[in-house]
Amino acid sequence: MELPVFRCAEAWATTGDELPPLTVPVTRTLIIAGAVASRDYQDVHHDAAAAREKGSPDVFMNILTTNGLVGRYVTDHFGPRCVLRKAAIRLGAPNHPGDTMVVSGTVTAVDGDTAHVRVVGTNGLGRHVTGTVTVGLPEGRSIPEGAGRLEGASSPKVAGLPEGAV
Repeated sequence: MELPVFRCAEAWATTGDELPPLTVPVTRTLIIAGAVASRDYQDVHHDAAAAREKGSPDVFMNILTTNGLVGRYVTDHFGPRCVLRKAAIRLGAPNHPGDTMVVSGTVTAVDGDTAHVRVVGTNGLGRHVTGTVTVGLPEGRSIPEGAGRLEGASSPKVAGLPEGAV
């Protein structure tokens, strides 16, 4: 298993940088667990028969699960000490069980310790999600340039930082 390399906006991001894509297998379990975890009990997110009665071929992912996946995508890239300041997304083609969503992102602007990232998630039907995420560092903090997750580490140790700093 390859562990992500964490970086933060202030240390490295420049306008035009592309984040590596994230592939998310869309399973029935992911859809239902995401709906339940976000207290979205609409039947179209957990009952296939009800979803079909309402015109959908199957259950589909709710916006809160998608928002969580978008947030995870950005924070996995920028690192554990970065802060999501804003996520503004819009849904398009639904995510159904058996789909694969591929999330990609591009840094559109960097303002001091803040990066703005344009995010797109696609599936077999087209664009599932588009939006912009703003991410930054806590005030007065930074991760040294070149810091990354330690090879083979099972805990969130970050190279260049003292134990327990993350």
